[in-house]
Amino acid sequence: MSHLVHTSQDGCRIVEIMNNAKEPSSSECNCPTEQMDWLRVQDSLKGQLITEDDFKWRLPTREKEGSCEILKYVGGVDLSFSKDDSSIACGTLVVLDLQTLKVVYEDSSIVRLQIPYIPGFLAFREAPVLLELLDKMKNNAHCFYPQLLMVDGNGLLHPRGFGLACHIGVLADLPTVGVGKNLHHVDGLTQSRVRELLQAADSPENVLPLIGDSGYTWGAAMQSSQGSLKPIFISLGHRISLTTAIEIVRMTCRFRVPEPIRQADIRSRERLRNNQ
Repeated sequence: MSHLVHTSQDGCRIVEIMNNAKEPSSSECNCPTEQMDWLRVQDSLKGQLITEDDFKWRLPTREKEGSCEILKYVGGVDLSFSKDDSSIACGTLVVLDLQTLKVVYEDSSIVRLQIPYIPGFLAFREAPVLLELLDKMKNNAHCFYPQLLMVDGNGLLHPRGFGLACHIGVLADLPTVGVGKNLHHVDGLTQSRVRELLQAADSPENVLPLIGDSGYTWGAAMQSSQGSLKPIFISLGHRISLTTAIEIVRMTCRFRVPEPIRQADIRSRERLRNNQ
């Protein structure tokens, strides 16, 4: 798999696990033995997950505490796929100035993916491409390196509680928020049930906590644009609380999808078109 940067001893152990885990070919992808390696990696990474605010910056909407810096640079990542060949993808990283929501940095990479999409294991297909873009920016000590990353995909809101946003967040050691356009059916939560609850909710903020049958809060559904019947699904990825994640999503939404993810999507599609 792609080289991934870590700074801790635990991180080195995870790299070893990922390097030793065999990547299945298309003909092997349904083999339970191969997927056991991926389960082992997910469990190892999940042990490093931080589900509370763990950063040195503050939101501009919150009161100043000491000499804490303000959140200014918010990243967004997304992958777009060729219409002619689903194995060809363009991964894109953008960084926006939070105050203006203007793009201040952009990079992308067109790749041929060797791993097919398998439900529950999206990160093993997409994360290496996106992490490589982050690694490149970090190794170049770029001044716009994101203080927070928004991922087009789920975090805790995942059948095993560890989606793409968690995977990237832990490996990049970045505060990370997952924003999904579709809902994973977990713990009794379904698309139709959530839509009914949103329509019935008397909330001026248009936010519904996603509480499963077990009583666990998996994330939140938000009607981010006025008049839209399609909510987005927010879940924390790493080093951030759900409350803060919701606040940042609200600050970055001009349309249904938060601007960092929306811009990454627009630019990755354009790069693919130009390449073809």
